[in-house]
Amino acid sequence: MKIATFNINSINARVPILTKWLGQSQPDVVLLQEIKCEFNAFPFFEISSLGYDVRMLGQKSYNGVAILSKSKIKNVVENLPQFPDTQARYLQADVTVDGKDVTVASIYLPNGNPPLNAPDDTQKFLYKLQWMDALYQQAQALLQSGKRIVLGGDFNTILTDNDVYDPEEFRNNALFRPEVRCRFEALKFLGYTDAFRALYPLKNGYSFWDYTSAALQLDKGMRIDYFLLSPLAADELTDCFVDKEPRKMDKPSDHTPLVAQFK
Repeated sequence: MKIATFNINSINARVPILTKWLGQSQPDVVLLQEIKCEFNAFPFFEISSLGYDVRMLGQKSYNGVAILSKSKIKNVVENLPQFPDTQARYLQADVTVDGKDVTVASIYLPNGNPPLNAPDDTQKFLYKLQWMDALYQQAQALLQSGKRIVLGGDFNTILTDNDVYDPEEFRNNALFRPEVRCRFEALKFLGYTDAFRALYPLKNGYSFWDYTSAALQLDKGMRIDYFLLSPLAADELTDCFVDKEPRKMDKPSDHTPLVAQFK
């Protein structure tokens, strides 16, 4: 079983990249973030023609999440329960792969940094913290179900100094603030496993590189895409790796897929 998460950074701008990568990598399930389109603009035909069932939660020009699966997608949950939200950032569903039932969620956690023209505005950061608190409640409820859970996506969180090329440059960034890191750690304390770090404690695992300053070539990246696994899913994990190939293609997303494999 192969599950991938990929911040696509506008799906209609990356259809050739996505379809080529799907054909090459053949993941069973893909969690997409930042699709940046509404339902009627989503490229259902191109993706369905490759054998994927599709569910998406979108909004015009911003945010948006989707789930692609080679098996039928069931029991879809749009947005975090008990958290009214006009932004499309959470999509959950059940899938069955090789006879195994899995609850997956595609997560696009808020960035939290203020607008460039209003550096003292804390509204976006407070929204990020509230969103993370709601995610904690949902993650806790999912664990209580005893199911195989895979939470994947762009968490917009730099967890440790080893997860960014220059920790000091980002020390006051909303991705690296202690309030954010503590809330991410709280998810782990519930019983979730950080898939990549569990297997590779020393590798940087970068999945994002800015478009400027030759960041990819110089490996000036950060690890902000994650898989969080319930105990049952963590027990079946065999590998978790960053696939850099889509980031090297023409007109790529600034993220690249993170892939988890399970026995």
